[in-house]
Amino acid sequence: MGKNRTLWLLLAVVVLAVVPLLMGGEFGGADGAAAELIEAENPGFVPWANPLWEPPSGEIESLLFALQAAIGAFVIGYVVGRRHERAKTTQKPEGRAVSDAA
Repeated sequence: MGKNRTLWLLLAVVVLAVVPLLMGGEFGGADGAAAELIEAENPGFVPWANPLWEPPSGEIESLLFALQAAIGAFVIGYVVGRRHERAKTTQKPEGRAVSDAA
């Protein structure tokens, strides 16, 4: 049953990744959409905060975003792995005899 489940999950991931691409959806950031909405609603709006540093190009911005995501995934994976191993080592072995006094 484990292999069948894995195949279904893999198929679901492929469908979730491919269907939006085939539908021709436009992918944009939430920041850009929010800025456009604010400008449309309030044309005289002046932002009260500015970025400390802006990357020189969109490719570098994408690289930094991907790096941030990779570091976050590594940290989460490390923590989950440590907790899983700790739980395995602290469990009592099953199937042992209750008394060794004989």
